[in-house]
Amino acid sequence: MAFRDLSGERLLLIDGETVLGEGPVIEVINPATEELLLSVPEASPGQLDRAVRGARRAFDSGEWPAMSAEQRARLLEHVWRTLMAHEDELLDSLIAETGAAVSSAKPVQFGEAMSFLRWFADAARRVPVVKTPPDFVLTQTTGEVRAVPVGVVAAIAAFNYPLLIAMLKVGAALAAGCTTVLMPSPRTPVTTLMLGRLLNDCGLPPGVVNVLVGEAGIAKALTEHPLVDKISFTGSDHVGALVAEQAGRNIKGVVLELGGKSPCVVMPGGTAGPAVDTALRRLFRNAGQGCKSPSRILVHEDEYGTAVAQARKTVGEITVGDPLDPATDVGPVIRAAERDRIAGVVADAVANGAEVLASAALPDLGKGFWSPPTVIGGVTNADSISQDEIFGPVAVLLPYRDVDEAVAIANDTRFGLAGYVYGPDTPAALEVAQRIRAGSVFVNGGVDRPDTPGGGFKSSGIGREGGDYGISEFYQWQNLRWAL
Repeated sequence: MAFRDLSGERLLLIDGETVLGEGPVIEVINPATEELLLSVPEASPGQLDRAVRGARRAFDSGEWPAMSAEQRARLLEHVWRTLMAHEDELLDSLIAETGAAVSSAKPVQFGEAMSFLRWFADAARRVPVVKTPPDFVLTQTTGEVRAVPVGVVAAIAAFNYPLLIAMLKVGAALAAGCTTVLMPSPRTPVTTLMLGRLLNDCGLPPGVVNVLVGEAGIAKALTEHPLVDKISFTGSDHVGALVAEQAGRNIKGVVLELGGKSPCVVMPGGTAGPAVDTALRRLFRNAGQGCKSPSRILVHEDEYGTAVAQARKTVGEITVGDPLDPATDVGPVIRAAERDRIAGVVADAVANGAEVLASAALPDLGKGFWSPPTVIGGVTNADSISQDEIFGPVAVLLPYRDVDEAVAIANDTRFGLAGYVYGPDTPAALEVAQRIRAGSVFVNGGVDRPDTPGGGFKSSGIGREGGDYGISEFYQWQNLRWAL
């Protein structure tokens, strides 16, 4: 694999044209090598305004929303085929800018993104219209309730899964008939900028998709732009609260996919070993940089010793190293500052009485932002390491006395994005899963699907992504009545 140098190329997509940014330069760093991957000028305020106005014109002219559902579906299928034909190029970019190991980048960073896009393309054919029967008694009317696209969507993504998050937002918005301005994280903009160029080559009308890159100031200007109708944001709960505040001042709707501190409840009955192994590998696969990662593993106190032994075995088998090596399980974290912050979280916990139960060996590669996959014990759920989202490869192992206490610990968090339950009796595990206050709960290895919703309770967000539920976030419901 070799990343293609894009320096000096026109990478922003504004109203159907690829242009150079007019703002300050953003430096994109390869987290595995610490080498400069790309210097890209961010969008200026004027370019941002042109992008939003282009999306507004494309929507108000009816060029995209007035297309038939079948036409939109066929165009999205063409986009999917185009992206699939550029798999190697996109995968190279994803690995280079995120540091994700190819062993997980291919099925998750790229594969899941394509699965969602393909599903949204087919779903675009289904536009909800609810016919209402005649009423001769009270109103003597009939009519229908129609789903109409909300308008211009500002889609702002996080750094950890740039292509997947873009597909969840843009795929759903386009399927609904909306136009979009997509802004990736300035830490990982390269794949999204490549995506914009490929979309522009697919025959989408100018302005339907615009792709910009910028720091916080440009993102804030996008969320506050008066011609934006809805904001879809993925990131931390702190920034999500600011986005919601900005949107509220302008009476805009939001979809917020925010942080998590997901519990994994391992029910008693002899499954502690396999469950702990599966949970840890799920947590570590993107260097812990996943909001749904099972970072709190709860095991019955009688099986705690088994869980500790399994954690040590699993961590000992984890290979941290070159993301391009198929034998690598875990790549680097995104930046040196994040590596140092994660190390500080572990050090603070140990200083307050925690124990490092297991810590993986790091590669001796000279460069790279490596953070060891780590399992922490000797803490309670009240400790900060159990409550705060670390966004790194660190798990805490927590004992419980009975299932009721396990559920109470699982729910004792300000987050509610995801949960996991493992047990020898699936019906019993499902009963526990229904008691966990989280938007998604995965039982005995259940996984996300393109036709199901993802999103959080509590501080983990507002709204849903994925499935018809995700598309419906970009609809408004119009009630049409006429007299008989």
